[in-house]
This record gives sequence, structure tokens and C-alpha cells, in this order.
Amino acid sequence: MLHIVLHEPEMPANTGNIGRTCVATGAVLHLIEPMGFLLNEKMVKRAGLDYWDKLDVRTYINFEDFLEKNHNPRLYMATTKSKQTYVDVDYSKEDVYLMFGKESAGIPEEILLDYKETAIRIPMLDHIRSLNLSNSVAIVAYEVLRQQGFEHFQKQGQLHEYEW
Repeated sequence: MLHIVLHEPEMPANTGNIGRTCVATGAVLHLIEPMGFLLNEKMVKRAGLDYWDKLDVRTYINFEDFLEKNHNPRLYMATTKSKQTYVDVDYSKEDVYLMFGKESAGIPEEILLDYKETAIRIPMLDHIRSLNLSNSVAIVAYEVLRQQGFEHFQKQGQLHEYEW
């Protein structure tokens, strides 16, 4: 199973978009407080469209609470500081927890130090500081699903009236 973990997200629209991606992929969304918004804010719901009620979303008071309630899962930490890229990892054998930091600062370095072996990054040109959080989640989440063979997903696309 895929789990998306957001550490102190700040922007409701990003979290709404990520929630929609979680519904589309069957992922669980874990939100670690404090957050820069309330979950019932209109912008969160608008970005998640009418999918929000289908989302498995779980909240935690801090990172330690998350670790305790999830029995210290193996976490892949998305950071621009990692030496390995997100495609260098084999995600096929276990539940996958992908953690992303807040938009303005990423995951705190005090946390990253304990996860050097499972830190991952998305390659970018040198003059770019980072990608949008919801785009980053989608990029890495779909690599995990690709490696897992897109189990439980529709096997073939179809147009409304025509067959491909």
C-alpha cells in the first residue's frame, strides 16, 4: 500500500491536490501538524474537488506521534539534499511511506539525518530550488505504482464513444 506523508504542510491547495492524487492512487494521506490551514477550509476541498470524502486521511500532532501510530514505518524522505534519486529505489516489496516537507523549508534536517539511507530526490536543473509539492508527490507516487505494476488499476483506457 502507498502512504503519502506531509510534514507540516502550509498551503491548502497543495494538500487538496495531493488528497485527490491519493484517492486516484488508493494511497493513504498522513498529515503531521502543525499545518498552515484547517482541513475544513474551502481551498482544501476545492482543490480536492468532490473526492475529499473518499480520502483516507489521518492526522498526527507531531512526527513522533506519526512514528508511534504507524509502528516506525520505513520512510522514504523526499529532499533536494539526497544523493540518490527516486528511481534508484526498489519500492516493489513493501508498504511504501513517502514523506514530503512543508513548502517553505522541506523536511527538517534533524529528521533527515536519521534517514540518509532512504532519502530520495527528484533531479532538477541547478538553478531551480524545488518543484511544487503536489507535483513532487505525483511524480514519486507514480514511480512507486509503476514499479508495483499498477496493481488494482484499470488495465486499458477507453474514449467515450470509440475504442482504441
